[in-house]
Amino acid sequence: MQVILDHFPHLTAEQQAQFAQLDELYRLWNARINVISRKDIDHLYTHHVLHSLAIAKFVQFKPEAQIVDLGTGGGFPGIPLAILFPEVSFTLIDGTRKKISVVEAVAEGLGLSNVRPLAVRAEEHKGQYDFVVTRAVAEMSMLARWSAHLVQHKRQLHALPNGLIALKGGQVKQEVKGLPRKMAVETEPISTWFKDPWFEEKYVVWAQV
Repeated sequence: MQVILDHFPHLTAEQQAQFAQLDELYRLWNARINVISRKDIDHLYTHHVLHSLAIAKFVQFKPEAQIVDLGTGGGFPGIPLAILFPEVSFTLIDGTRKKISVVEAVAEGLGLSNVRPLAVRAEEHKGQYDFVVTRAVAEMSMLARWSAHLVQHKRQLHALPNGLIALKGGQVKQEVKGLPRKMAVETEPISTWFKDPWFEEKYVVWAQV
């Protein structure tokens, strides 16, 4: 938990309490439905929560923004981002109903009214959003294909154009090469903000899908 406060020192008391609750909630639900590896649960705050919040270092979502977390799994990056941005609406989608049941329970336990979990595949979802966020789901070319119909272009709330924001690992350069040449792409090493060695070779990637 301290690692979150170190990087986000201006959290409200409510946000601090919500982040502190994550450990208990995920240990409780992970024992029933495995959404985080047993070894990794002890690194929840660095490997999952802080990793998710790298997106907040890349772009500050504006109030009333609409965000969809594609393939949310156990709620990452959506749940940590929803705590950090309480005036932003987050829809968390995953094709596996069991995983969404964990997300529902965690969101309810935290009292997050800005989270809408849905058991649906990305290809079948009909919503329109300012940004699609995602982590550890698929290669960039697939993510771009799955995201294109979810990004709305009628309004522009942010300086960063609406699009896809993905948390990616060390193969990102090869993956970006697989995107259409005309597609605008920006890549930022997470080590820019977080110095823990675990974040070496990890990136935030934005694509204007």
